[in-house]
Amino acid sequence: MEAVDPTVFRLAIFVLAIFVGYYVVWSVTPALHTPLMAVTNAISSVIIVGALLAVAAHGQGGEMTHNVMISKGAGAVAAGFAAVNIFGGFLVTQRMLAMYKKKQK
Repeated sequence: MEAVDPTVFRLAIFVLAIFVGYYVVWSVTPALHTPLMAVTNAISSVIIVGALLAVAAHGQGGEMTHNVMISKGAGAVAAGFAAVNIFGGFLVTQRMLAMYKKKQK
């Protein structure tokens, strides 16, 4: 019996996660959208911490190997995407909450 390549296995899990995430997010009622955005912002905050740890990576003895450079680059990209998600979430939440304020005459 042959073993499945770990890369293929992880890619399959990633694709399944995309489908599950899509159907979960699009089936949320509008009333639950704001709390969902708050949870998404919290998850993105954890991603930022992990991304900063990846950016701060260094090799043994402080040497800059190819793998260390990939880690730093992936961490920077992850931090950028998570920052966009956090700030965009706050803007959407602020806009939705403004819809419930009474308009001044």
